[in-house]
Amino acid sequence: MTDARSRVFVALDVPSLADAIPLMDTVKGTVGGVKIGNQLFTAAGPPAVEAAHSRGFRVFLDLKLHDIPNTVAGAVREAARLGVFMLNVHASGGRAMMRAAAEAAAKAATELGVERPLCLGVTVLTSLDRRALQLEAGVANTVEAHVLHLATAARDAGLAGCVASPQEITPLRLALGSAWVIVTPGIRPSGPADDQVRTASAAAAVRAGADYLVVGRPITQAGDPAAAAAALVAEIAGA
Repeated sequence: MTDARSRVFVALDVPSLADAIPLMDTVKGTVGGVKIGNQLFTAAGPPAVEAAHSRGFRVFLDLKLHDIPNTVAGAVREAARLGVFMLNVHASGGRAMMRAAAEAAAKAATELGVERPLCLGVTVLTSLDRRALQLEAGVANTVEAHVLHLATAARDAGLAGCVASPQEITPLRLALGSAWVIVTPGIRPSGPADDQVRTASAAAAVRAGADYLVVGRPITQAGDPAAAAAALVAEIAGA
């Protein structure tokens, strides 16, 4: 799938597989992927991934792994076994941890005979702005500078790309080149209206250079999720 649909991953941030399945069935054929994060994976585990695959979706396993290198490597291996398309680790976990994740993905793909999942580094959560980054995380840099610092470390450790807000796409693309995979949450049709503070429209994110978009509430909480998904795909196609 190479059209605009393949660039959209619908966030299945729901409490159970029973809630996720109707949502997947609603957007099936309209978007190419789904994001399974901590809430659904904690509730349902691997069957959530299997349910997505059985409906033809690619899966972004969004668990934001952050632990010692050996533990993260083991988790990445099991994610590869599940056949996920993308997974992520916190770039703030350090180069050794990220290197362990990248190496585990490559080794598991070879040993298990599966496609190597894209390993991404999570940079700065879209719920944080500069003030929160400084006061709560003790980071003196601007958000953009810190995102670039973490993404560069992720590249040097062997990861394939990063997760970053729409506001950092352009500097990331300029600094890290066209092969660097950029996955962007925080897609909102008209600016921030919830806990996401660094946002943009889908068209703006794609024009800036995002490869994949993770979209949750603008689709899942819409009156007609299928229509909302179709409108977003059309927006991307026209960007």
